Amino acid sequence: MPRDISDDDTGPIRRVPAEPRENRPSGPRRHTARRATPERESTRRTARPRSAPQRPQEPREPEERREPAFPVGHGHGHGPAEPASRRVKMLLIALLAPLALATVTGVALLYPWGEPAALGANAVGTPVHGEVTAAEAGPCLAPGQVQVGEPPQGGSECLTVDVLLTDGDAEGTTIRKTIPLEPSTPRFAVGDAVVLAYSGAQPEDSESYQIQDFQRGTPLLILAGLFGLAVIALGRWRGLAALVALGLSIVALAVFVLPAILHGENPLLVAIAGSGLIMFVTLYLTHGLSARTSVAVLGTMVSLTLIGILSAIFSAMSELTGLSDDTSTLIASLGHGIDARGLLLAGVVIGALGVLDDVTVTQTSAVWELRRANPSLGWRELYGAGLRIGRDHVGSAVNTLVMAYAGAALPVLLLASLSGVGLGSILGSQDIASEIVRTLAGSIGIVAAVPVTTLLAALIVVREDLPDHISPANTP
Repeated sequence: MPRDISDDDTGPIRRVPAEPRENRPSGPRRHTARRATPERESTRRTARPRSAPQRPQEPREPEERREPAFPVGHGHGHGPAEPASRRVKMLLIALLAPLALATVTGVALLYPWGEPAALGANAVGTPVHGEVTAAEAGPCLAPGQVQVGEPPQGGSECLTVDVLLTDGDAEGTTIRKTIPLEPSTPRFAVGDAVVLAYSGAQPEDSESYQIQDFQRGTPLLILAGLFGLAVIALGRWRGLAALVALGLSIVALAVFVLPAILHGENPLLVAIAGSGLIMFVTLYLTHGLSARTSVAVLGTMVSLTLIGILSAIFSAMSELTGLSDDTSTLIASLGHGIDARGLLLAGVVIGALGVLDDVTVTQTSAVWELRRANPSLGWRELYGAGLRIGRDHVGSAVNTLVMAYAGAALPVLLLASLSGVGLGSILGSQDIASEIVRTLAGSIGIVAAVPVTTLLAALIVVREDLPDHISPANTP
């Protein structure tokens, strides 16, 4: 069996000065025949036998030049990185420039320049806001029809609601709508803020409106504000940069990825170009323009490529069409065809991007800190030590991805479990098999990101010039 160099000992990370003899805890003495008096005990503390001369104490490193202990655990809280040397800069530019050029070119070619916004063939109408002022459950009656006598047993029930329009062409008008009460129908009550779809006919006519959903803007804004405050309170300026990067990621999805796919471009190519754009912007904005971040970008891109290749191969081998209920509804609404399998693969790539960023940044930070703590380590020792750190991280990262996909597919899993056709048939169904390919391909990419990023970081960091105060000559 080949030897795994990650199991090799990397040597001491930091030499700890020997503890002074007078501070060492003394154990129980073997000879206790004579009881020591206070005078004799004082003499023992001060006198030293001539046969054991005092060892000269090693010079201690000045406080301002002493390195902090290497942090145990994983995280992204590394300090400002020192400027990279010229040879490292040139190496990283040579590696990253083709990727950046390919990303910009892909975005430019795939973006629907000058095309009108894509609209669904089955548009639901203009959204109009309103407030429920009255709600009453009863038999389903046509407008103007009156119930005579008792309603028949087992007859259908409807909910009659009065809605005050708060915006639109008929603002201030109250309309009445009758909604069948079914298990999948929302239950509206007095005071609910709702969204209606206006078809563009008579603004005062109730038939021109359909109640669509509840208004959720205010609670979502409050939750987003709490999230932003929590991130800034903990991360300070780094947290603010992360929020800005998150906002730019959402903009990239809304401005480039969605319009390009809706206009018929290959979803997988759009996802790769969009992920590359998001990766460059968010990583450099959040973690700074440094050699560490550049290595994380390289590791992320290599892992994303692997995920895309694996997803394409195994989705074709599994005969996955990607035609889920949501995709079928999308195609019917667009009025033209779309690459359903490519849409599935695009979701795999975009979904794995966030977890990959976490893994690659952590691995590069670990290798850089190992190098600072012990500059005498070569790239093999750095790779082995970084890989041992990554083994602890990859388990939690894979579990995060699996649980995220399982949570998103929970209704599908519940529906499949009710079918009673057996576990094998459930796992082989279109919806479940798609989630399996999505999860396993993403997890393989995350696992591969650890050795790939660690190796890249180890090979590049040993070529970087260290500051004088942590050079190998000054390392104890």
